[in-house]
Amino acid sequence: MSLPAAAIPVGFVITADRARSKPFYADVLGLRVMGEDDHAVTFDLGNRTPMRLTTVEGYQAPGHTVLGWHVADIAATVAALKAKGVQFKIYEGYNQDAEGVWRAPGGGAAVAWFPDPDGNLLSLTQFG
Repeated sequence: MSLPAAAIPVGFVITADRARSKPFYADVLGLRVMGEDDHAVTFDLGNRTPMRLTTVEGYQAPGHTVLGWHVADIAATVAALKAKGVQFKIYEGYNQDAEGVWRAPGGGAAVAWFPDPDGNLLSLTQFG
């Protein structure tokens, strides 16, 4: 048996402190809360795709991207998030621009990374 074609994926982001992280996803990123229970708060990532922000005691973020969004205008999205206090990561050797946007050689994609309150890396991608 395989997954049904209409099955909607569910994303998970782990946090050590849901009370601290929930406002970031709701107020800063503007994600709509779909529900909350004793284990997680569920956000709508868009098109009713759920993401569960789940608490794990003692959690420490990995050093890689855990969730990202495809955006139509990365410069405008970066500017809007910076206006809300989001700080974008600059990585040595990536040749990012002053706003933190890296452009793939050959123009395939532009990507910018930023952390959530736990240090989980989130990304924005504008495909070429």
